[in-house]
Amino acid sequence: MDGYVLPQELELMREQVRRIIREEVIPAEAKCDPDAPEISEADYRRIAAKVKQAGFWYPAVPEQYGGAGLNTFAMCVITEEMVQHRMGLYNGGCGVFGRMIPATIWAGNESQIRKYAVRSVEEGCHTFYAITEPTGGSDPAGAIRTSAVRKGDRYVLNGRKIFISFADKAEWGVVFARTSREAGRGGISAFVIEKNMPGWSARPIRTIRTSAVPNEVLFEDCEIPVEQRIGEEGQGLSLAFDLLTRERFPYSAANLGVAVAAHCMAVEYANTRQTFGQYLADRQAVQWMLADSEVDIRTARWLIWEGAWKADRGEDARVEASIAKLHSSEVLGRVIDRCVQIFGGYGVAKELPLERWYREARIRRIGEGPSEVHRMVIARDLLRAGRQKRRE
Repeated sequence: MDGYVLPQELELMREQVRRIIREEVIPAEAKCDPDAPEISEADYRRIAAKVKQAGFWYPAVPEQYGGAGLNTFAMCVITEEMVQHRMGLYNGGCGVFGRMIPATIWAGNESQIRKYAVRSVEEGCHTFYAITEPTGGSDPAGAIRTSAVRKGDRYVLNGRKIFISFADKAEWGVVFARTSREAGRGGISAFVIEKNMPGWSARPIRTIRTSAVPNEVLFEDCEIPVEQRIGEEGQGLSLAFDLLTRERFPYSAANLGVAVAAHCMAVEYANTRQTFGQYLADRQAVQWMLADSEVDIRTARWLIWEGAWKADRGEDARVEASIAKLHSSEVLGRVIDRCVQIFGGYGVAKELPLERWYREARIRRIGEGPSEVHRMVIARDLLRAGRQKRRE
């Protein structure tokens, strides 16, 4: 039986994205300092114009709103290629394929989608997504303390969010706040907040991450019109979780893509580097590291693809999303660690992207839910039937 082959259209798409990264993004990136968060504005606009012409601008956005309308599986395939450059892990494609749009906005009404999402597609502006608080991020139902008190036709927000990417430079964002203290999970609502609204501020937080620097966001009597609430009051978390589950697959594909890029570098280096008269490729210790990385990468790819297929069929893919995110983030760390070891001193030199990937990869086991939380999700699903029997 032959192995799975990508549809020709998707294979061509993947090749085009790969070519844009290698021929346009990487040369533009090479002009920048190794720790630069973004390429120059001139290079960004030049390459983005080519991407638009090629039809890859905002690939996940529905076609009626100016995007390419790709499904989750297709996004995973091209994301794996899109991130294979120095800035790729937290600035895939350096933004030339379009920047992040908070998924929750697609649950909004047509007016909200046109005003905010379509504007982002037209302008390529930064946005943000604010759910995590100092009290926690993996349990928003219990951790969210930011309050939204309705007063007539407005809500007044007070509270603090933390580790919010791009909040300091975004044109708009989505914030989650508690509209009811008694309703628990059902007491949280989602709101759109704009850049120039008074009563909120963002302060960058320095971390080991270079791109997409996170921020602390403070709300002090920040007034938001009722029409900027997304969905009904109390629907915030259900809207967030339904849409974020699907987004975890491209997030996992980004982990995979950087692991692939590092692995390819190590394979090439092993075939050219000699020590004590012998190529690294001929040393069993190096062969085993490369073999382990190859197995890790192939396993991660199939776990991501399987979950993406399920999500695109409209099935419940929450467990598959946790499996993909957990495995891909840990594979990324293992693969890059082996590659650094193979390169030796060069592995931690700024001349190569490995040291930046090594630093930034560590965050992937925390962001989008830490590994321990995803293990809890997986275990809960495995044990659910047995627990039900015990109760009976």
